[in-house]
Amino acid sequence: MKRLSSLFLVSLLSGATTLGAYKLFFDGNNNRNSIVTTAPNNYGRTVGLAGEAVDFIAAAESAVHTVVHVKNVSVRTVSNPIMQFFYGSQGGQQQEQIGTGSGVIISEDGYIVTNNHVIKDATELEVTLNNNKAYKARLIGTDSKMDIALLKIDADEKLPYSTFADSDQVKVGEWVLAVGNPYNLTSTVTAGIVSAKARNLDTNGIQSFIQTDAAVNPGNSGGALVNTRGELVGINTMISSQTGSYVGYSFAVPSNITKKIIEDLMEFGNVQRGILGVEGSELNSRASKELGVDDTEGFYIGKVTKNSGAEKAGLQKGDIIKKLDNQKINSFSELTGYISTKRPNDKIQVTFIRDGETKSVPVVLVKNDVVSTEFKGIELENIEASDKKKFRIDYGVRIKEINNENLKPYYNQLKGNIILSVDNVKASDVETISRFLNKKDENQSVSIQMINQMGQIIQIII
Repeated sequence: MKRLSSLFLVSLLSGATTLGAYKLFFDGNNNRNSIVTTAPNNYGRTVGLAGEAVDFIAAAESAVHTVVHVKNVSVRTVSNPIMQFFYGSQGGQQQEQIGTGSGVIISEDGYIVTNNHVIKDATELEVTLNNNKAYKARLIGTDSKMDIALLKIDADEKLPYSTFADSDQVKVGEWVLAVGNPYNLTSTVTAGIVSAKARNLDTNGIQSFIQTDAAVNPGNSGGALVNTRGELVGINTMISSQTGSYVGYSFAVPSNITKKIIEDLMEFGNVQRGILGVEGSELNSRASKELGVDDTEGFYIGKVTKNSGAEKAGLQKGDIIKKLDNQKINSFSELTGYISTKRPNDKIQVTFIRDGETKSVPVVLVKNDVVSTEFKGIELENIEASDKKKFRIDYGVRIKEINNENLKPYYNQLKGNIILSVDNVKASDVETISRFLNKKDENQSVSIQMINQMGQIIQIII
C-alpha cells in the first residue's frame, strides 16, 4: 500500500511538473519566454556594448545649432554669339550665380569650417545661423587638395560651436548623424553608421574618407558628421552617385585631418604639409604574388624619395610598412590619412618588415616643397605661393630640371614651366603626379598641359 501511495505521489508531481513546463514555454501571455519574440521598448534606439540605449536626440539638438547655411555669390561671364559676331569679344555679359552649402561653427567667436568647393570662386559669402540671423563672411584660407575652407563671421553674440572628436578612434558600425542643409532645407538631421574608414576614391586630393550610410544630398556639403555625443568626427564632402542624389553612401573628411588644416590656416595662413617620402602599393593576394612577398597586408615600398625623411632613416625598396606610431597600416589611404594629420619636422615611428624581420625606426617628416620626382628625364618640384599668385592658379608642379637629351633643344622653353595636368590627371602636387606616373611605362607617351613663363597654356606630348 505504501508503495502504491508513493507511486501515486510521484505521478502527481510529474504531472504537475509537465503542466508547469508546458505553461512556461507555450503560454502566449508569457513574453519573456514566448516563441514569438516581440520588439523591446527601446527598439530602434540601438543598444550599445555597455547595454545602454543610444539616444540621438541630445546629439541632434546640440549639432543643429552649430551647423550653418552658406550662400556663395559668384559672377561669371556669359557670351552672346550674336553680340560676339558683331562686336567681337565685347559681347560677354556678367551673370550672377548663387550656390549653397553648409558649414560648421568651430569657435564661439565665429570661425566656420566648410568645403572648398562650397565657396570656390565666391565674390560674396553669407552665413545664416540656425536662429535665422545672417552675417557676411570672409574667407580665411583654403586647402583645395583636402577640400576644406575656413570662414570667419563677426557675430554680436557668443556662438554655439562643435567640438572635435578623435576620428582615429571612430569604429566601423558606430552610429553617426549627418547635419546640414540639403536642397536649402535647413537643420536636416539624418542617421547612419560608419560603413568604412580610410576609404580611397582615387581622387586627386584626399585619399582617406570616412564612409557612412547616413543620407547626404546636394547642400549637405560642408556640414557636420557627429557621433552620438554630438562631437564632430568629419565634414561631409561628397556622395557616390550616378544621379547626383544620395543612393546609399556618403563620405566625410575625418575630423583629425580637418582640425590640422584649420590650425595651419589660422597659424600660418597656409597648410603645412609633411611627407614620409615613400612610393609603392598596398598589399593584397595578387600584389603579394606579383611582388614575391608573403605578406598580404601592409604598404610595400617600391621607391624611396630623394632627400626625404624615409631615405635619411634608412627605409628601402622592398620594406613593408605595417604601422605608423600605433596606427596599423593596411592600405595607401590609411598611410596618407595618418600623414595628413602631421606637419613637417614631426617625428613618427615607422614599423616595417624587412627580410622577414620586424624593425622600427623614427622618421622625421620633411616639407612637401623640398621633394622632387623625375619622369622621362624631367625633374618636377612643387610650386610656391608666389607662383600661385603670379599665374592665378592653386595647383601645379614646376619643371625643375631637364635631363632628357631629346628635350635639350627645348630646354629654355620648358624649364620653369608649370604642369597643370598629365593625361588629364590634375597635377595637384609632386606626390600625386608621381604616383600616377609610376603606373606608366617609360615607353608610353604622355600628354602634358602646362603654363609657360609668358602665362600661356600649351599642350605637349612626350
